[in-house]
Amino acid sequence: MTVCSALQLRDVAVLLGAVQALQQISLDVQPGERVALVGANGSGKSTLLRTMHGLLQPVQGCIERHPTLRQAMLFQRPHLLRMSSLHNVAIGLWLDRSLGLGWGQAKARATQALQRVGLSELAHHGGRQLSGGQQQRLAMARAWGRMPDVLLLDEPTASLDPHAKREIETLMADFASGEGHARTLIWASHNLGQVKRLATRVMYLEGGRLLADLPVADFFNAAVLAQHSPPAHAFVQGEQ
Repeated sequence: MTVCSALQLRDVAVLLGAVQALQQISLDVQPGERVALVGANGSGKSTLLRTMHGLLQPVQGCIERHPTLRQAMLFQRPHLLRMSSLHNVAIGLWLDRSLGLGWGQAKARATQALQRVGLSELAHHGGRQLSGGQQQRLAMARAWGRMPDVLLLDEPTASLDPHAKREIETLMADFASGEGHARTLIWASHNLGQVKRLATRVMYLEGGRLLADLPVADFFNAAVLAQHSPPAHAFVQGEQ
């Protein structure tokens, strides 16, 4: 698929009740970019991800994406069904009519996805009985099975131990670089080390506004960031 942009937002504003959660957000994400969203709690990172994915509708502005663009989203705490890991993946693939998979095909693709995230041996274990890191890998398998062009992740390693965090980071990198296809990664993170390791571009949000949007090397160059966005610079200094 050839597209100029994976995702575009133009002057997007979002209300959550009476609160303006996003204010005039404009951005353009290219295929293959790895974009990290950073900022304090309540800055708008999760709201922006949910808006990008279509779970929240803007009250102003517009979102543009190619009509055949396929997206998937992972949440900080994945919701798993009371069934095996294999069926947790397969049922979503089978119910997604855009994929056109029969039940046998859905199970075959789910098996491949579980293998991709290293959960083949736990395919018939209950998804809810897995450890936190394994549950997040299972959520990655559900997303991977849809073969998305864009993967959105909301704090995917926030509550995991260091070993599980490394596993999820490896899977994120594999997704972004996999199979000769320009796959786009957009995720929210409080882990600036993770951002340095994985991102090609960093966006800083504060109070629902996008106050910095820079290549990762510039974002972590104190002199450049201080000139470009003093609030973002203050945030990074406070986190280090």
